[in-house]
Amino acid sequence: MRRRQEYFHINKFRRVYDRSQNKFTFNIAYETAAQLTPRTVVVAEAFGLGLDQEQKFQVLDTELKIGPQDIVYVTGDSGSGKSILLRAIKKDLGDEAVDMADIRVEASKPLIEMVGNTVEEGLELLSRVGLNDAFLFLRTYEQLSDGQKYRYRIAKLIESGKQCWLMDEFAATLDRDTAKIVSFNLQKFARAMGKAVIVATTHLDLQEDLRPSVHVHKRFGKEISVSYDANEGPSECSLVKEMTVEGGTRDDWRHLEGFHYRSHNLGASREIYSLRRKSELCGVIVYNYPPIGCSGRKLVMPAVSSVKMLNRMLSTISRVVVHPKYRSIGLGAKLVRETLPRIGTPYVEMIAVMAKYNPFAEKAGMKRVIFQVPGKEALKISDILEEFGFNLKLIGSTSYNLARLEKLNPKQISTIKEVFIKNDHPRLAKEIVSHRGDTPYGSKKAYVEAINGLDRSRLAKLIKVVGMLLQVKAYLFWQNPSFQAKVLLER
Repeated sequence: MRRRQEYFHINKFRRVYDRSQNKFTFNIAYETAAQLTPRTVVVAEAFGLGLDQEQKFQVLDTELKIGPQDIVYVTGDSGSGKSILLRAIKKDLGDEAVDMADIRVEASKPLIEMVGNTVEEGLELLSRVGLNDAFLFLRTYEQLSDGQKYRYRIAKLIESGKQCWLMDEFAATLDRDTAKIVSFNLQKFARAMGKAVIVATTHLDLQEDLRPSVHVHKRFGKEISVSYDANEGPSECSLVKEMTVEGGTRDDWRHLEGFHYRSHNLGASREIYSLRRKSELCGVIVYNYPPIGCSGRKLVMPAVSSVKMLNRMLSTISRVVVHPKYRSIGLGAKLVRETLPRIGTPYVEMIAVMAKYNPFAEKAGMKRVIFQVPGKEALKISDILEEFGFNLKLIGSTSYNLARLEKLNPKQISTIKEVFIKNDHPRLAKEIVSHRGDTPYGSKKAYVEAINGLDRSRLAKLIKVVGMLLQVKAYLFWQNPSFQAKVLLER
């Protein structure tokens, strides 16, 4: 007796394009057939099934209309036929589709090495899917949580350029909060890019966040239901409705500071707000008093007569951090949008590297004015550092800086201190000089004394600040519409 090699037998699968509706109609009838083996023969004979029948179980017989931009949500119990449907559609679509299960992963390579053709493309893709943490960019796939691995795979789906994204056992291994976040982001990306998504899962709790245009619910046997809806996504993830912005504390910041790429001392903070989901801390935003000098500010804000007046007129957003679990569902923008009017100053600014790749502040209503390039002070200091063998790409590491300083002689250390004194910068002074009253960065004399008194360990930390000053940063600005002062927002 010939043994059947395939467990699943597709009785009929035919795709027809309906031009008037821009839909493909799948006329499908599926049957499963048991493999004929010595044991199945014994069972068939024992129950009188008959060998000539090749006992078949029909799991789907219906007409299914799917457009090239539809979000299709296939649900049902395990074993009801969901996977059969996805495999058949995948086979029919061929090169038009990409299956998440087929994405190749090099587990030991940093994420930034595996996404995008350039560093900029990679950072943008990873930021879009919620992997927008400087530390995560450098992690390997095997170091990620299950939720982060899912986000990475979605980035690869986007990168593939394929028209249809297929996912079986969708979000099955994720906790339900993370599954909802992933679902919301998946449909958001697909709809924005005009792609189709077909997912299959036993879970019924993703309807609100996927907002499918086609919902197929399969039960055992022939019972099946198909419903169609408008192809319009939800305005926000369902979890956001459970979150509120309220007054926060420095303890809130300390609780999340490890998730921020700049987790050093905040200095004199003005206000801190927290984002909570009941008792759970989901995010923090920190407002500081503004630095004295800032090139982008000159383009949009009138000159003020004193530091006291500057502090009264302007606040600076110095930190925005969202718990990694809740990233990519608009919480950064929510924190900025809801706190801008609360801070009480006519103007608010933000200077940030991440804003180049993740425009959450612009989505919250701030205006990007300019990309700030490194100032002459930082460039002159960096020239001396390079001369003494520092790799400027690595000076963001205090331990690296200290190791380099240990190799220098006292005369070279003195030369580095001299260039710091000649090229003083408010941010450098903030790091080493105690502030008092209207002189938040101390006097020139205090700065010189502090530089001369630095040991190698503290000098290594100051060099790290130079690395920050060398970064290209976006300068963003906001004017409170309730104030009458006029601000020129033209370049």
